[in-house]
Amino acid sequence: MQIRPIEPKDDLAVKKLVQDCLAEYQLNLPGTAYFDPQLTSLAEYYANLEYGFYWILEEDQQVVGGVGIGPYAHTFGTCELQKLYIQKASRGKGYSNQLIKKALDFAAQHYQQVYLETFAKLKVANQIYPRYDFKKLAKPLAGTEHTACDTWYLKQL
Repeated sequence: MQIRPIEPKDDLAVKKLVQDCLAEYQLNLPGTAYFDPQLTSLAEYYANLEYGFYWILEEDQQVVGGVGIGPYAHTFGTCELQKLYIQKASRGKGYSNQLIKKALDFAAQHYQQVYLETFAKLKVANQIYPRYDFKKLAKPLAGTEHTACDTWYLKQL
């Protein structure tokens, strides 16, 4: 297992990962990351974000997971934990925790708080976030692009 920065050669694999994971839960809906225009060129997208970064997780030289941090909706001091996905066959190995720690370490160097959007039906995800002191919000922060999400969290750094 290796966690490393995304490279252009990973773009197609990460797009497939994101879309497969969302489709698995019937979340391949408008207003989700499934339709994000930057999915086809994530390496370039994150390379051009000030204080943004995306890591992929490889297992046997195959992309099986990823997570990103990016500034949130032009809100000073707030970033978003983005596109945290683990391939179905690689779940249950603690990979989400390793990716979250990597992302939060980066975020703590550049931001005061971390926001994230998810779905209530993603039970495991909703059990993980509070372990990292994410507090559940009653509604999304202003400026959300993922209007289909129904669960939101915020963490102070």
